[in-house]
Amino acid sequence: MTSLDAARAAGIAAEQLAEFLDGRHAAVLTGAGVSTDSGIPDYRSPGRPVRNPMTWQEFERSDERRRRYWAGAAIGWPRFDRARPNAGHFALAELEAAELVTGLATQNIDGLHLEAGSARVVELHGHVRSVACTVCGAVESRAALLTRMRAENPALAAVTSEVEGNPDGDAAIPETVVEAFEVPVCLNCGGMLAPQVVMFGQFVPPTATEAAGRLIDDADALIIAGSSMVVNTGIRLLHRAQRRGLPVAVINRGPTRADEVATLRLDAGTSEALAGAAGLLLA
Repeated sequence: MTSLDAARAAGIAAEQLAEFLDGRHAAVLTGAGVSTDSGIPDYRSPGRPVRNPMTWQEFERSDERRRRYWAGAAIGWPRFDRARPNAGHFALAELEAAELVTGLATQNIDGLHLEAGSARVVELHGHVRSVACTVCGAVESRAALLTRMRAENPALAAVTSEVEGNPDGDAAIPETVVEAFEVPVCLNCGGMLAPQVVMFGQFVPPTATEAAGRLIDDADALIIAGSSMVVNTGIRLLHRAQRRGLPVAVINRGPTRADEVATLRLDAGTSEALAGAAGLLLA
């Protein structure tokens, strides 16, 4: 496809999404595909290696797995700090301000929707802004913990920025660095620290589930952007929308589990489609 063809396709997608959203108040569900234009990789794009993310059970029970997690986070998390919202994030914030979007639920942990200005955001899988002690509950910011980990692990300075980053914020780093890594503990009680994210093997907190459900109940349409809908948290929201008879728009490059029930299916980039639709609707 030539650049001109791509521009025409993006324009058509934006027009179709604007027509879908015009006169409606949509809830939005976003996945990793919304943040790829911000430099954060996703899990399932063509060419991405198959990954087996660490489970909560592994993290909790294994010193070695915790060491591997924190060593990877010490390199991978700063990339989240460098990422900035893209046109899709800003478009959703503008559409919410114009009351065309009632709010959004996101499967992402990068915090970019909040940074872009979205007000009603449900972070289904948590966030990496801070960590918490599993013993006393004390919370420490990501920035403070990164400073500590670098001070306690000077070998990190030799790890290049070219190592492969992962969607959940960690990175693949040399085994020698992992083996020597000093795992951080709670400054308050010496207990085990854990990221404030929902790992595989954990349940989404009921408060987040309920808040996401209210988004669907307050809307008269659902937009799914950048998610293949493999994770059940997204499927449950889709089923809730179906029970209410809401029209569903799906924007994603590649197939999703929502395709068969979509009122509108756009095989398009989320940034171009969302920004283009916002431009048409808010002009």
